[in-house]
Amino acid sequence: MIKRTIVAACMALAAFTAPSRATEPAPRRIVSFNLCADQLLLTLADPAQIAGLSPYALDPLLSVTTAQAAPFPRLDWDAESIVNLAPDLVLVGPSTRPTRAMLAAMGMRVVEVDLVGTPEDAQRQAREIGALIGHPERGEALARALEAAQARLAAAALNPPRSALVIQRSGYREGPASLVSAMLAVAGLRPPSRAVGGGGFQSAQQGGFVSLEQLLVDGPDVLVLQDPPREATDQGALFITHPALLARYGPDRRIDLPERYTVCGGPSLVQGLDALTQAVKKLR
Repeated sequence: MIKRTIVAACMALAAFTAPSRATEPAPRRIVSFNLCADQLLLTLADPAQIAGLSPYALDPLLSVTTAQAAPFPRLDWDAESIVNLAPDLVLVGPSTRPTRAMLAAMGMRVVEVDLVGTPEDAQRQAREIGALIGHPERGEALARALEAAQARLAAAALNPPRSALVIQRSGYREGPASLVSAMLAVAGLRPPSRAVGGGGFQSAQQGGFVSLEQLLVDGPDVLVLQDPPREATDQGALFITHPALLARYGPDRRIDLPERYTVCGGPSLVQGLDALTQAVKKLR
């Protein structure tokens, strides 16, 4: 699954946590070693400030800013590709890879960011990254855009709330400790309150697997699918395209929410909140 692969590769980005450096001049050559930082830079930085973007910057399944990213150099997954660009700021995600230590040892300024877990985290991140790169007014504008998108979703929220699960290929379910779950909560969609089968739907905060039988017998009110396959080309796709599952969860009980909207904050989250707003309205 895309998101678990990204997290395992330390590609998730979120709220900026490094100490403030208010007295330092704005960076002139910024390199992003992170999918989410790519999108933030393309939204907040001057084009002349962007020296390079991550290898994922042009992947339309993961990013909403591929068109803006096209003119910029892309990195390889090694320190050498960063050094060659002579940056004065490198944005990275949390990682055990030796790359960050190598860059720091060479005297480069490296800023690590953490995982965005809520829309409020994303608003703080926008302000902090905007200030970091010398454009606080753009960070503020992005934060306000996120706040407005969240307000639009809250205004369309289901009342009374309904239960929902986020399901990916092979029956992997997203846990409640995730950005997408926080988005669903704003929309009036909650995790099932009951325990089902071995360990239940809520047994793992970070997610797990649910069987097809569980969903068919005692599933939630709404199923949220992320980039669902349209044909049963393998076992993982067979789960999502099973006729019994599609019969139980027709268009009035199903939301398709592309995963690129739920990995990062920034512009992708603005689009994701608005996409979820439209999807929730169709459930009424």
